[in-house]
Amino acid sequence: MPATTDLCALTHFGFAPLDGFSMIAFTNAIEVLRMAVYLGAEPRYRWSVLSVDGLEVAASNGLSIPSQRVDPDDLPDIVFVCGGIEVEAATGADTLAWLRALAARGVALGSLCTGAHALAAAGLLDGYRCTSHWENAAALAKSFPQVTFAPELFVIDRDRVTCSGGIAPLDMMLNVVAARLGSAAVASIASQFIHEHVREQDHLQAVPLAARLGDAQPALRDVVQLMEANVAEPLALGDLAALTGSSPRQLQRMFKQHLGVSPLRYYLELRLRRTRALLRQTDLPLAQIGADCGFRSVARFSKAYRDMFRIAPGAERRLRQP
Repeated sequence: MPATTDLCALTHFGFAPLDGFSMIAFTNAIEVLRMAVYLGAEPRYRWSVLSVDGLEVAASNGLSIPSQRVDPDDLPDIVFVCGGIEVEAATGADTLAWLRALAARGVALGSLCTGAHALAAAGLLDGYRCTSHWENAAALAKSFPQVTFAPELFVIDRDRVTCSGGIAPLDMMLNVVAARLGSAAVASIASQFIHEHVREQDHLQAVPLAARLGDAQPALRDVVQLMEANVAEPLALGDLAALTGSSPRQLQRMFKQHLGVSPLRYYLELRLRRTRALLRQTDLPLAQIGADCGFRSVARFSKAYRDMFRIAPGAERRLRQP
């Protein structure tokens, strides 16, 4: 059983960008460390940009950054592989061997954006939970059935720390440094980025409905868009059907087939996810949050929230307080 990485002990972070890597994912991760040093929260933080050959690496936006070979006498505590759109073409046999060698030396490994592909191809995610950018998660799951791909923004499983793309590495790294620096320091770092709410590990990636359904279900997308536009005053099933030229029975069938739940259940979960975001990101009263999301009473809101998230709304809010 692999040892669990002690997040408090991490001070030297390695970043291994592959050709065509996502610059936004890469820089968001490093900026958290830079800001921690700048604010004096942890002056011992340092980072290295690494590669197999020590040459410049080009990002998907055309910019290139210098890299260096790994110093065997100064190994990072953890190395994050940063991928991009063409991650398969960028993952050569030399990269896989290099990653396996790092793992053999006891270096914890992670990934940003699509970098999980390289770790999985090297056999370094077998038996782990991990995540990747939603756009290629389904293909990865088919290619690597021995790996459990999760829909979260980031996943920390023992000595593997994997993250989706975009700005998610900002949240992931804030959570990582929180283990060492505490919530007050992390709040100061986040405020420098005008980042009002640090998302946690259980936060799901916001996968566009069109990506989940493809182009074959325009009627279903229309219904969901109506739901999203009518959260405070939920529409009845009959109204949703009439507004989209369907029947209630057709909607029941479409939702069950493509989303695995009934229309009303999907609508309820959509509204509850909205309340969760408001609880975590605002100081609005519980009654107002419930009303803004279509719940006529606090009691009904609280019961529905507990049923879905296994925690009361008030307790959810207290979790984010320092």
